[in-house]
Order: sequence, then structure tokens, then C-alpha cells
Amino acid sequence: MNEISQIFEIVNFGLVILDNELNVKHWNQWMARHSGIEADRITGAFLLDFFPELNTPRFLRSCKMVIAFGNFSFFSQKLHHFLFPFKPDGSFKSMFEYMQQNCTLGPLRNDLNAITGIFLIVQDVTELASYEQKLVEMNMKDGLTGIYNRRFFQTRLSEEYERHTRYAGMLSLIMFDIDFFKNVNDNYGHQCGDSVLKSVAAKIGSIIRKTDYLARYGGEEFCCLLPQTDLAAARRLAERFRLHIEALMTPCQGHDINVTISLGVSGLHGEDSEEMLLKRADQALYDAKNSGRNCTVVMP
Repeated sequence: MNEISQIFEIVNFGLVILDNELNVKHWNQWMARHSGIEADRITGAFLLDFFPELNTPRFLRSCKMVIAFGNFSFFSQKLHHFLFPFKPDGSFKSMFEYMQQNCTLGPLRNDLNAITGIFLIVQDVTELASYEQKLVEMNMKDGLTGIYNRRFFQTRLSEEYERHTRYAGMLSLIMFDIDFFKNVNDNYGHQCGDSVLKSVAAKIGSIIRKTDYLARYGGEEFCCLLPQTDLAAARRLAERFRLHIEALMTPCQGHDINVTISLGVSGLHGEDSEEMLLKRADQALYDAKNSGRNCTVVMP
């Protein structure tokens, strides 16, 4: 093994060399370690026999462009996530099922400048991608409950309002808060109050659809935005919220804490603005609290 080959074996990235038929000519130790496939087993074999996931128009087209024209091709983690389905490095906790990769394809040329094959470089960027994802979530999520925060909710409300006005779809909103929440903090302490907030958010989050948006609007107040949902369906869902929370017990410091919620429901129609949708839901919530709490009021 010459000096260059030794370097190829110790670098901290994957290096694969393919001939023009996509048969493997070189498979470095990094690739062997992360794939579980030793070099002597895959060398000489057709790459796609071992990795049928690569049999995609994008990858095959990129290889053809490298071979035919000497182009370089890049597979960014932000767009493609990965080429090779490797498990993340176990040295840190990853939020991704598979290693996130930046990959580069380029031509190999002989002394006559003829293209004789392709090199493929695979870089593990899982740690960086995880860090970036955490930063994104910090800007979107409420730190205590893990649901969306008010700023993200306002953004989604504006986007869904624009969609509603463009396509005349349905849009409803449920606004609710925890009844007598101050008593929870006063009687059991703020740690238990936090537990109740998390418990309520988790329960409601388990009921809604993936297309709905649940956010902590402030303190003990929450909003749930319901795209493509009419007022009657929103009211039924609000009642489901109310009944589930009424039956929910939150254990904390030897206590089982039970709370109720009051809910206001509104729907978007006509020439309404997004501010009107919020204002009517807020007014409905105010009416629910003045009607004895633990009830749902709909504002047409």
C-alpha cells in the first residue's frame, strides 16, 4: 500500500471509487466501518447490488453526467439528507434515524485526460444537522411544553389565512385556557403548575391531526389552529378537548392534580381578517369563563 492509499484509509470521511459501469474499485475503511461491508466483499461488485436505494433517477443521472462530461455533482444534506443509509455515530445522541451526509461525485481521469471512473466522497454531518435542527426548534417551540410558541403560531396563522383567501378553504380556531390555574401554583407550587401545563399540552397534542397547529399562546392560554375545518367540526373537537382534560390527572409531588379548561371557538368566513378570527375566539373564551368555566362557547 503506497502513501496515498494509506491516507485514503485513515481519513474521517467515506471514499468510494467506481468504474464507468458503477462497479466498486475502492472502498475505504470509513465506508467499511459504517456500512458493515468490508472492502474485499464489495470490491468488483456493482454498487447498486449492495445499495438498491441509490437506484434513483437523480443519482444515476448524476453519474452519467460525471462520466460523459466530467461534471461534479453534490448531494446536500439539507436537500437529500443522505445517500447511504448508515446509522448515526453513537458518540452523541442524534435526532435522526440515519446519518446525515453531504456527498460529492466527480470524475477520475488518466494521463490522457480520459474519464476512467467516478470518485464519491461521503461526509458525516449528522452532528451539525442536529445542532441546526435544535436551533430551528428553539425558535418554533415553547421551552416548557414542547408545543409551538406564539411567534410560530402567528406565522402559521398568517400563512393559513392567505391560503384560505386564495382557495376559499375552511379555517377554524380554538382558544382555551386552564381554569383557576393560579390556584394550582398557589396550592401545589410552580413546579406542579409546570407539570400541569405540560400534561395538558401533551394530551391535546395527542388528539389533534398532524395538519393542526397547537401553540402555547401565553401563560396558561393555548391556541389550536384547524385548517380545512368548519365551525361545527371545530366545536366537536373543542368538546373532546374539554372532556379529556376534565378526566386527566397530573401526578406531582404526591398529589393527583385535576384541572378543567374553558374554550372559545371561531371560524373564518366572508371578508374576515386573521385578527378577527383571533378576536372572536378570544371573546368566545371570555364568555366561556363568564359562563361558569369548563365549557365551550362558539362565536359565529
